[in-house]
Amino acid sequence: MTARALEEAGIATVVIGSAWDIVTRCGVPRYLYNDMPLGNPLGAPGDRKTQFASVARALALIETATSPTAVRGDARFSESDDWKANYMHLDDPDELARLGEENRAKRRAETEAGLRRKD
Repeated sequence: MTARALEEAGIATVVIGSAWDIVTRCGVPRYLYNDMPLGNPLGAPGDRKTQFASVARALALIETATSPTAVRGDARFSESDDWKANYMHLDDPDELARLGEENRAKRRAETEAGLRRKD
């Protein structure tokens, strides 16, 4: 919706993402899809080469796309696709629940100590 509103105001946009089915259904004006873990559509943290290449490809899309366009980028998160086997993999749901509660308790303590804003 934001991309469409910006486009209507004359500002060209490109959405860079890693959720092909969701974003293409939304009908954004220009979409660069990178097959990456959610939250990392430009590449792995610290991988400036891949991130720069993704931004350059998106900017080129602004120049070349004359109608709504969705393209699949060739950027890779790592040399192999090992991240796909491990992404959202849960060996021990109880351990995950314990870690979540530990995190929430830490955040509550930090809020009470004035180190965090109250939500």
